[in-house]
Amino acid sequence: MRYFTQFFILCMISAACCCSKGAEAGGGSTEPEAPSALSVNPASVEATPEAKTQEIVISSPERPRVEIPSDAKSWLSYEDGVFSKYRMTVKLKLAANETYEPRSAEVTVSAKGCTSVKISVSQEGKKVIKDPVLPSNTAVARTLELGLGWNMGNHFDAYAGGVASETAWQGKSATQATFNGVKAKGFTSVRIPVTWMGHIGEAPEYKLDEVWLNRVYEVVGFAENAGLNVILNTHHDEDHGESDGNHWQNLKGAVDNEEVNKQVKEEIAAVWTQIAGKFKDKGDFLMLESFNELIYGSEWHATTNVEKKCNVINEWNQVFVDAVRKTGGNNATRWLGVPGYAASPNFLSYLTVPKDPAGKVMLAFHCYDPYDYTIGDKQLADWGHTGKAYPKGEEEIKELFNKLYTNYVAKDIPIYMGEFGCSMRDKSDAKAWAYYLYYLEYFVKCARTFGISGFLWDNGASGFGKERHGYVDHGDGAYTSTGEAPVKAMVKAWSTTSETYTLQSVYDKAPVF
Repeated sequence: MRYFTQFFILCMISAACCCSKGAEAGGGSTEPEAPSALSVNPASVEATPEAKTQEIVISSPERPRVEIPSDAKSWLSYEDGVFSKYRMTVKLKLAANETYEPRSAEVTVSAKGCTSVKISVSQEGKKVIKDPVLPSNTAVARTLELGLGWNMGNHFDAYAGGVASETAWQGKSATQATFNGVKAKGFTSVRIPVTWMGHIGEAPEYKLDEVWLNRVYEVVGFAENAGLNVILNTHHDEDHGESDGNHWQNLKGAVDNEEVNKQVKEEIAAVWTQIAGKFKDKGDFLMLESFNELIYGSEWHATTNVEKKCNVINEWNQVFVDAVRKTGGNNATRWLGVPGYAASPNFLSYLTVPKDPAGKVMLAFHCYDPYDYTIGDKQLADWGHTGKAYPKGEEEIKELFNKLYTNYVAKDIPIYMGEFGCSMRDKSDAKAWAYYLYYLEYFVKCARTFGISGFLWDNGASGFGKERHGYVDHGDGAYTSTGEAPVKAMVKAWSTTSETYTLQSVYDKAPVF
């Protein structure tokens, strides 16, 4: 028995050894054989102008080294990987190509005792944006009807103590002469921003103050008599987190609480039913615009729950359209305008065109680009390719309008720019003044080239510096002391049809100092 036990143990040991050898023979967890040469996969990278990261798998008998050519290091870099089992994955990183020229480089991969290999990298340049041939569609026809517009800003949209007042922020009352003067200067449309805060009664009627409504009606009549198109809206009723009145268009509250949303929609319907009812017999020169710049609290640049916030605005715009259409008369078919979040072009993709039996809704946006030059604290000294402060200015503006043209105008989705502008510069500073006039001319010519009408922001503020946008006297329609030259530059940009006066010709005559 003892011998049998010993024999059995020996057999088991032998079997275990055989299994171990079998595992080794089958590969198991042992190291793979070292490759005889370097190899990379992929061996070439082709990229569009946008930034790109491409993983490259390197097989090598020794840890490989990656070398970027010195003349490509400004746009091409790599992130090393872990070398294990004769393999390493590196990440080639291509920066966005901000030029119109393609670029290329050869990345060298080497290892001790091996012949080096090359990775071919190429990246396209940005596509040259050509001036489009505007299509014969409704979007372009509407753009040409509106033409170059003027905002009577900080006027009926001014308020004090929670109550809107025509003279709260400046001492002028609008007259027939105001609009006669605007028309004579070459503008074809006006936007009359109106704040209704302090003139709205209690729920559920939300009755509008007749005196305020009648005054607005009278001023719209002045513009009509002057032969101008008019856009009338609700303005500064939106809640931006202020504590200086009942800013009843409370987007934050509506997004966070459905009961608040329901209440605001009821007020929107009531207010717009009354406004539209007052104007239902006015002709097609009048366009109604739902809101101004709706934002979530004080959040101008939404980064979280963007779709949810924008969907509430979409709901409100639908309430507006339904309320106006139900009043009948000319309101059944007149043009209506609706903005998206913050009236920013960056959020237009979230804006849904409301259902409309008349099919006459335009999308609205505002543009004060670039902020640091136009209305920001910096008030940069110059703008454009001949200056130093913002040399890519024309390129950015052209890219924006081309994008809007491609996404909307070319697809026959009517769109307009409810506000644009730039803080007045010091006329006695030759350089600042020249670049200021150039910016306005180029901006308006670009908008016209891509088929988008725009309304200059004029808040009646005289002088120069941040938020000084006075061009036309709000009382008598005369030019302000510095308003004539910029207005004439913009009217020229919009109205001149000569084949020799192009966006490129404006660009070529940029100031040089």
